[in-house]
Parts: sequence; C-alpha cells; structure tokens
Amino acid sequence: MGDCDDMLASETAEHMVSIHPLAISPPLSKPRRNRSEAWNHFTIESETTKKAKCNYCGSLIKYDKGTSAMRAHYTRCKDKDEPKNDVNKRQKSVSSSTENVEGNICTSPLTPVFDQEGIQNVVVKMFIDMDIPLERVEHAGFHNFMSVVLPRFKVPSSIELAHDVLRLWGTEKTRLKKFLSQHCQRVCLTVDTWTSAESFCYMCLTAHFIDNDWKMHKKVLNFSQVTSHSQVVMAKIVEQCLNEWEVNCVLSLTNDIVSLNDGETPHLKDQLVSQNSLVLNGDYSHMHCCAYFLNLIVKECLKEVDDSIVRIRSAVWYIRSSPLRFSRFKACIEQQNIEYKGFFCPNFETRWDSTYLMLDDALKHRKTFENLEVKDLKYVDELKKEKGVPTIEDWEILRSILPFLKLFYDAILRISSSSCVTSNLYMFEVLGIGIAIKQMCNSEDIHISLMAKNMRKKYDKFWGNPRSLNMLLLAALVLDPRHKVKFVSWCADKNYNGGEATYLIDKLKSSLNSLFEEYNGGSEVSHTNSNEGGYNDPYGFNKFYQSSEFNKSESELSKYLDEALESCGDLDVLNWWKVNSSRFPIIANIAREVLAIPVSTVTSEFAFSLGGRVLDSYRSSLPPITMEALICVQDWLTATSSPLHTNVEFENLKKIEQELISLHDVAGLDND
Repeated sequence: MGDCDDMLASETAEHMVSIHPLAISPPLSKPRRNRSEAWNHFTIESETTKKAKCNYCGSLIKYDKGTSAMRAHYTRCKDKDEPKNDVNKRQKSVSSSTENVEGNICTSPLTPVFDQEGIQNVVVKMFIDMDIPLERVEHAGFHNFMSVVLPRFKVPSSIELAHDVLRLWGTEKTRLKKFLSQHCQRVCLTVDTWTSAESFCYMCLTAHFIDNDWKMHKKVLNFSQVTSHSQVVMAKIVEQCLNEWEVNCVLSLTNDIVSLNDGETPHLKDQLVSQNSLVLNGDYSHMHCCAYFLNLIVKECLKEVDDSIVRIRSAVWYIRSSPLRFSRFKACIEQQNIEYKGFFCPNFETRWDSTYLMLDDALKHRKTFENLEVKDLKYVDELKKEKGVPTIEDWEILRSILPFLKLFYDAILRISSSSCVTSNLYMFEVLGIGIAIKQMCNSEDIHISLMAKNMRKKYDKFWGNPRSLNMLLLAALVLDPRHKVKFVSWCADKNYNGGEATYLIDKLKSSLNSLFEEYNGGSEVSHTNSNEGGYNDPYGFNKFYQSSEFNKSESELSKYLDEALESCGDLDVLNWWKVNSSRFPIIANIAREVLAIPVSTVTSEFAFSLGGRVLDSYRSSLPPITMEALICVQDWLTATSSPLHTNVEFENLKKIEQELISLHDVAGLDND
C-alpha cells in the first residue's frame, strides 16, 4: 500500500510539471562546501573540468565522481614527505586555495610544515618549564598522546632529551653572557644554599641588575655542588663563576648568615677592590639576608609562647579533622552570631606565615571555641590527651603577639619580591618596625608592652647600633625620591637618641658624597678655566672662577636632595629615574646599581621558612651537570622568581577547602 502511494504521488508530480512547468520548481541550492579531508591537500584548478591540483606535486586529479581518486593519489604522493624542498608550491597553494563562495571568502586549511627538530626543541622547553622528569618522555601515555596529535613525530629518548637540555643550556648561556656585557655595569649577587635528599650541598649564585632600559633582571648564573659549607670553598666557587661569566664589577654580595663571611675570605674582597669593582672600599658590599634576620626574631618570639600556640593549633586541627566536627563548629558560629565566617588556613609548622594566618583566624573565633568546649565533650577529652584546651591566658597571649607577627609578615612580603626593586624598602621596613615596637613598649596593655620590650631587645641586636647599619642600603632609601635624607633623619630621631641620630645622618651624608665622587671620576666636574689649551685670560676672570662664590653652586647631588619629595604612595622608582636621568646623570648611574641590590636571597615562597631549603627527590636524583642545566635554563626562559621555588598560595587553599566543605555538607557526609 505504501509503494502504491509513492508511485501515485510521483506520477501526479510529473503530470503537474508537464502541464505547468513553473508550478513546481526545485529549490535553489547553495554551492556545497568541500568537506572531505582530501581538500586539505588539494586546490581546485578548474570548476569546469572538475579538476584539483595536488598541493605537493602539482598533479591534476579529477573529482567529478567524488574525492576517492584524490585520496588515492595522496597516499602514494612522494612529494608530501618532503615539504621543506618546495616552498614555492606551498606559497602557490596559499594563493590559489582562496575562492569566492556567494561573496564569502573561504580558505582551505593547509597542512603545516613538519619540522622534527623544531618540535623536539618545543618538547624540551615544555619538560624544562613544567618540571617534568626527563624519563617521562618514554612513558607510554606520552607516546600515545603524540601518536594522536602528531603521528609523524619521532619521540626522543630520555638520553636524547638530556643532551638537548645541555645544548640549550650552552646556547642560552652564550646569549645571556652577551646581554650582560651590553646591559650590566656593576652586578649585585645573591648566594644561597640547598641540600639534596642525600645531604649533598649545592650553592646557587644569582645576578641582579638593571638594564639600559631601566628594567630589573634576576638571572641564575650557576647551581653547583660544593664539597663543604666552608666560607673559603664557597668564595672560590663564586670567584670562578665570575671569571667564567666575565663579570668583573660587583657591587654587593647578599647571603644568608652562614654561607659567606667577608672577614674570613679577604682574598675575594681584595680581588674585587683591586679590580675597582667595589665602592666605598668594599666596606658595605657584604649583605645579610633580611628575611633571615626577621625570621630569627619571629622564631624567638614564637618560642616564648610555644605552649599556647600548641594548644590553639590542636583546637584548630580538631575541628578540621572531619566534616562532622566542622559542622558542629559552624553551628556554634551561628549561635554566637559572629560576623566573621572565614575558614582556617592550613598550618605548616616549618612556615610561620601559615601559623600567623591560622592564629589570626582562630582569634576571630575565640568565643566559638569557648562555646564548643561546653557543647562538645569529645573536643575536651581529645585535647586533654595533648596539652589541654586553650586557656584564657592563651587567648590573651595570642592577642598580644599578633600585632608583632603582622608587622613582620607584611614587611617580608614587601621585601621578598624578586621581580621588582626592594633595596629602597629594606631600611624603610627596618626603621618602621623599630618605631612601631617602640610605640608598643608604651602600650597600656601589659601583655603588649611586655612583648614589645622583649622584641626590642632582639631588634637591637641587629639594628640597634647606628654604627653597624649598611650605608649602601640607607643610600638606596635616599635614592627613592619619596624619602631622601629628610625622611631618614626623621626616622633616626624616632629610633635613636640624639647623639646616635646625629652620627647616623652625618655618616650617611659623608657616604653619599663619597659615592658621588667615585661615580663622577673622583671629583666634581670643574668649571674653572685655565691657561691650558692656549686660553688667554687678559681680564683676570680666572680669579672669579676660582673664588668661593663660584664654587658655592650646587652639585648634582645637592640639587636632587634639596628638591621637594615626591608624593607618597605607589611610585615606579625605576621609571622615575629613567625619566629624570638626563637631569641627574651621575646620580642616575648610582641609582641604577644601588637599587638593584637584593635584600633577600629568597623569594616570598621561602621567606617565611624556619627550616632549610631541600631539593625535591626528582632533582636530587639528577647528575649535577644536568641539574644545573635544568635550573639555569628554566630561570632564563621563564623569567620566574626562581625555578626552585614552589609557591604555597594559602588563599587558594582556603577557597578550595571551603568548596570541599560545602560539597560535604550537600552530600550529607558526617564521618567523625
């Protein structure tokens, strides 16, 4: 029945067409786009003859009956395997592959040129940049991935990849050496040490400098294994490295407290002085890591209240140990009607910044913990097994130490950046912390006053004597146009007694004058005319040029110091000097080098660590030369803070934790 209906419908349509030719007209069809994969390799030569040209060998293939003939030709085309030998053909195929379809330009995609060497170089950089162990290149998963993405690519072995890393190291080292010779005058160095899983010691030497365009740079020069931590051994390695890189001028050397000591390695200092490298006779070239000093003070502070911190940490870990316990804690929060709804930051005992953030969160929930103590008997029982629940005294101690921890926490964050200038911040933070502690000593709160007095004793060990302050770092503060000598003088009056403050400012001014003379070639530019060069003085004008009235004219240094301070707030110090270098050319040269001094050997990721820096298991297993190549090349290519530093982003961890807790609540998971 269905077939009969179809036949009848067909006959009826034909009859209508024969009577009324325009009654039924076929719809206008748009030209069909070429969808076959074969069109990736062919270009239409003629619409009339239905022929297409091979993009590789130029053969003409008919496609009037479909693309089967084209696909068959592509499989046996020999020229497709040698794309590098026919650049002209590819250029022609680009121009001929564009056709006009109903006013729309449609371009057929072309097969990219296959380059085994180029792709392999990209793979090498990917492994370096992403810290992927080299042996993973032989993993079946990577081979499967490449077989799908790029079937023609021959995956190198781990040995080949290691050789490629070493070759890339040599190439980039040559390029960096040339860049240093063109853009670096005096270089500032940092030395820090690492320990492998097998307890081998490694030394990392990093150069810091500002280029001709006033951009800050940090480049790892070497990462080498050392036989001992002795100052003599490490000083010799520094010397060898500088000779290898052809770096002869050094302004400063910043290190942690145990790495180097210029008093025990005079030959390194003497050599640099003889090369006219060090300024101010090298008296201030040796810098200690600021973060190290600040951490020492914080460590002593935390040690005094260790029992209180242990009890509060145990309380935090209790409510974090299961979703059910945390839900009970949240119920207490709601009952207390506390505005703060934050979650506790993970606490790593070797990083005091996580301890500070944890304590800060805990103090905001003090009433909640006290309420939990009444409503959750298991909370009390479990904490009694340790040192008990937090006491009223513990909470008061916590309240007294948090302002101090915040001072150091904020200061270290500001000075531990490796991507911007920080030398102008060092003494700004040091003097500011001193003023804040002095004010807290006079607090009416007994806990805060007592803590401040203990803190002041530790502060004075490092910065209490103005005679031991580093003049280069004070000069960096003066070279910040927001501060200058006026600001230093004001801070000195707040931190020291009258005699000490006067001594500090006089010494600073003397050091600034000496710096200016050194960078100016030994003396001020003389405007005094002489009879040399055939100049005749028939009127006796030289008497005026040699008089005291003429010499009262301000020097470049005096002009800079006497100008009004720039407004406080965000200021790109390097850009300011770039713009004003024509006005103060000599001081700009000083600023370009002094502002490059790093005040910390570590970035913010490790600035809060109370433990040593240990290499991960992957790097510890590598041969020393491969390890050095990987670390150096990663630093040079990625321009990150350091290839060894893994950032622990506590804010992100808190967000993730909050999402997980929400998921637990939705799922109704209440495992205790």
